[in-house]
Amino acid sequence: MINVINLAQKFTLFAEQWSPRIVGELNDAHVKLVKIQGEFIWHHHDHEDELFLVMQGRMLMHLREADANGDPIETEKWVEAGELIIIPRGIEHKPAAEDECYILLLEPKTTVNTGSEADGETGSARTVEAEWI
Repeated sequence: MINVINLAQKFTLFAEQWSPRIVGELNDAHVKLVKIQGEFIWHHHDHEDELFLVMQGRMLMHLREADANGDPIETEKWVEAGELIIIPRGIEHKPAAEDECYILLLEPKTTVNTGSEADGETGSARTVEAEWI
């Protein structure tokens, strides 16, 4: 069945931050909604790219990439409401928001929210399994 999804209404169904909720499927990807505030953890995804679309508020994406010599460089990108950022697989990142921010995520169904953490571990207290709403 084909449904129209009201994103504003879906955001009213949960209050928890850093706990994505699935609202749809597209091929082998989930469309997720998440509320964020404060900082997440440094992590990367070995096999998945991620799309972050800011619906409300503003998000600061911290990035760690390698320069030509392989040395890490940290940068920051502000993403405003109505803007998106795509994080390629393998890039370390840490989303943050000063005030509560609403994000739409598009990512493969296999994506774990904490990916591989900066210390090389997978899974932590911040790891959650997204549920449908």
